[in-house]
Amino acid sequence: MYNRNHLARLFIGLAPALIPWSTLSAQTVTGQNYQIFVSNEKSGDVTVINGSDFKVAATFPVGKRPRGIQVSPDGKTVYVAMSGTPIAPPPKLDAQGNPIFQRGQDDDDDDNARADKSADGIGVIDVAQRKLTGKLAVGSDPEEFSLSKSGAELYVSNEDVKTASVIDLASGKVTHIIPVGQEPEGVATAPDGKSFYVTCEAGGEIYVIDAASYKVLGHFTVQLRPRSVDFLPGTGIGFIPSESVGQLNVIDTVHYKVVKTITLPPGSRPVRVRAAPNGQKIYVSNGRAGTVSVLDSHSYELLDSIKVGTRPWGIIISPDGRYLYSANGLSNDVSVVDLQTDKEIARIPAGQSPWGIVIVPNPH
Repeated sequence: MYNRNHLARLFIGLAPALIPWSTLSAQTVTGQNYQIFVSNEKSGDVTVINGSDFKVAATFPVGKRPRGIQVSPDGKTVYVAMSGTPIAPPPKLDAQGNPIFQRGQDDDDDDNARADKSADGIGVIDVAQRKLTGKLAVGSDPEEFSLSKSGAELYVSNEDVKTASVIDLASGKVTHIIPVGQEPEGVATAPDGKSFYVTCEAGGEIYVIDAASYKVLGHFTVQLRPRSVDFLPGTGIGFIPSESVGQLNVIDTVHYKVVKTITLPPGSRPVRVRAAPNGQKIYVSNGRAGTVSVLDSHSYELLDSIKVGTRPWGIIISPDGRYLYSANGLSNDVSVVDLQTDKEIARIPAGQSPWGIVIVPNPH
């Protein structure tokens, strides 16, 4: 049984006006001992932002279409997914929500013909040097990935070939290839490390894969374009957004099924979901709506809607739960949200089309 007690809603006063990023000082955000790494899909680089003063510390090139981005458990390495497959809009949908491909087009064949497969891979970034130091071959068109609990393996979605790949980081080799559904995208390791989830955009299929045997443990569907997964700490509950229909799916991670579907505010196209570190709230980036939804993690009540930049995709929460950062793909910046007031307090310029975002400890 899951705890469904309603949490008391916090009543907050008016927040201060938006602070220009260039005028923020270390006194504004004292004690933030981390950096924010942001992948910029169109400019092919990564922006590094100081958590102490919200200023850009560096921008450096990595390769074509950097999207998914993760940090190693020791904080010394950042990994970023890169792809030579051209950017393309999602397929149009029919009345039943199924993708419609153009005549003569089968899956991504046209894109494959124009793709630069030599650009595909997972980039390896040395955090201390703020520099790309290598690239791992991980199969075709990697978009998202997750690290194993130990940090010894990567689980990667290969979007254009309907597979997930397992990479041994010590050898740099692909050790397993698992067939999944069409257009796999989101990848997330379960909190106990015993399984990982792969979301498939085109058919709404979700695969749960055993992290020891690499066999499929669970398979269920949600509405189209599930883009990400996150888990509520200490429970058997997860969350998966369905972008096409503006919904957030509540998942039973013990029995691998949907237990509730939440309709988000009109105009929402949810992309990334994040649970607060204390487990009390859930945050969802709403893409073209330009907002982040805040929900009670147990009652699922909509608590707030936070206005951020244009087309927020990736979001991340600071370890202390004080700030949320959103990568805004069309305004080419990162929003800083004060989670005590649920107000955007700063905008930080990034590269072209910021996509993924991760918190990285400062090097010692």
